[in-house]
Amino acid sequence: MIAILGTGKMGEALLSGLVRAGRRPGDIMATARRQDRAEALRVRYGVRVVSNAEAAKTADTLILAVKPQDMAALLTEIAPFVPADRLVVSVAAGITTEFVESRLGASVPVVRVMSNTPVLVDEAMSVISSGAHAAEEHMRQTEDLLRPVGKVLRIPESQQDAATALSGSGPAYFFYLVEAMVDAGILLGMPRAAALDMVTQSIVGAAIMLRDSGEHPVILREAVTSPGGTTISAIAELERHRVRAAFLDAIEAARDRSRQLASG
Repeated sequence: MIAILGTGKMGEALLSGLVRAGRRPGDIMATARRQDRAEALRVRYGVRVVSNAEAAKTADTLILAVKPQDMAALLTEIAPFVPADRLVVSVAAGITTEFVESRLGASVPVVRVMSNTPVLVDEAMSVISSGAHAAEEHMRQTEDLLRPVGKVLRIPESQQDAATALSGSGPAYFFYLVEAMVDAGILLGMPRAAALDMVTQSIVGAAIMLRDSGEHPVILREAVTSPGGTTISAIAELERHRVRAAFLDAIEAARDRSRQLASG
């Protein structure tokens, strides 16, 4: 039995991914603050919606998907009901395994996860790190839980804030880029729908080439960049506006914010 405690955007994304991956709705529990939200989850996915305490008592695996600022209150609420053999998976940005372990008060195995919203289309990037009491079996359990909805990578917990900034927030950077490119197409006289189709397919195609070719992105970019051509003119303009440096600064800012969330 799996319980997802907190069914906001990421919690529901994981819930829908588990159902699509073939988990029986009867083997999944969820929690929600509002009654109307609970009813919507029951109707949409066929899962049981219960209290946090009941989920903690009953489920074999607890997925903690509340907002980082709500994690301390949730842990205080469920701590009396979580036995030492319960696997706890935390997907809240910035929350360390030590933070969770110290509030549960037992040698509970905790695995920290940072996933992202492409879990909705089974193309998530999920990075996982083990806590002090999580053994190899708990890491494998977490991988088995997440692999049907995307790629899973193990990293040291010291790299989790960087992963949050890079892949956790990563889809938003691409949506931002698409938005800007579509606006450019409109500026050049292209209908919005046509511009969106072209940009979306270009990004999908480029991503698949990058994933499947094994080539470094520099090599792939150079293959499109003819001497004196249109692409090099565009890239020169991007460099003039320091777009590369702006991305470095933006991702570093996201990393810093993840650390701030962890410190409260």
